[in-house]
Amino acid sequence: MNALSRHSLMVCSAWLLASGAALAEPEPVALVDQHHCMFCHTRDAPFLAPSFQQIAERYRDKPDAQFMLEHKLRLGGKAHWGDMSMPLPADRGGPLSAEDAHTLVQWVLSQ
Repeated sequence: MNALSRHSLMVCSAWLLASGAALAEPEPVALVDQHHCMFCHTRDAPFLAPSFQQIAERYRDKPDAQFMLEHKLRLGGKAHWGDMSMPLPADRGGPLSAEDAHTLVQWVLSQ
């Protein structure tokens, strides 16, 4: 690889990191489907609830956000975005393990 190619590769890598494209987690499709996430959320536009991108923008850099969001997924919770609260797990596909909640929140925060 010549110097120009290495430089181009480094510039591309830096751009990807700066844009956040390299940070995106793969979508946990089975969990998203099982817990009916898309009934209220979309990836990039508000629907009945905020988009995953809006959630990521609000909480990505907050120190306790991961824990708070996992807790809210597992137990439901009060509204933080308008009037609609997070439904109870029984209304969204059943109980959610701590590991599955962690996976979902990691994915959302990577948007």
